[in-house]
Amino acid sequence: MTSNDTTPTSLHARIVELLGLAVTSGALAEASVLRIDELEERYGASRSVVREAVRVLAAMGMLSSRRRVGIQVLPAADWNLYDPQVIRWRLASPERIAQLRSLTELRSAIEPEAARLAATRAPLTNASALMGLAGRLWAAGQSDDEQEFLLLDIEFHRLVLSSSGNEMFAKLNTLVAEVLTGRTHYGLIPHHPATEALQLHVDVASAIQRGDGDAAHAAMLSIMDSAFTEMSSIWEDGPS
Repeated sequence: MTSNDTTPTSLHARIVELLGLAVTSGALAEASVLRIDELEERYGASRSVVREAVRVLAAMGMLSSRRRVGIQVLPAADWNLYDPQVIRWRLASPERIAQLRSLTELRSAIEPEAARLAATRAPLTNASALMGLAGRLWAAGQSDDEQEFLLLDIEFHRLVLSSSGNEMFAKLNTLVAEVLTGRTHYGLIPHHPATEALQLHVDVASAIQRGDGDAAHAAMLSIMDSAFTEMSSIWEDGPS
């Protein structure tokens, strides 16, 4: 299969991606009305492929298709803001910093409590795995292995959320993964992680392992505060 693959599936995925990016970037303005034939011409696709792409974005709350009205771009308040694909599109938009700020605020409300719960609910195997991940995170951070650090960081936070024993918290792991990936992809994370941030991951894991909920909560909250500080210092310098 070549890079110019134009099978219906790949074409459909490409149009979903282009439409999603156009809506989140504001290229297709809120409340604007589109017609199917306009989109067919814009994207060089058949009516059936365009209709299916519109249905996908309608399911995300981004578009509304009505007979005799057309396809209307809905306001951000109607979007499924927890959908990983919507998060990726918003991170690719000019509103990237605002998106990262709101997501980090959400994490600050959830992850410290997840760490507190994990201290009393995490199976011993999970607590031990967190200690191991914290050690590997330290090594990856010290060696400036950015990709390995990202993968380990995602797994660390996923395991804290799942170890909380709260299925609602656990479901937020994909959101956290998108935040961490977006920060790395757009250069909103230090190339060399601060020693304090690495130590805080060890502190979270250690507190969970010894069953100290208050200490786990405090250490995770400090990680969130550190993330805000890191991003603020970078976006104030004007990230690309």
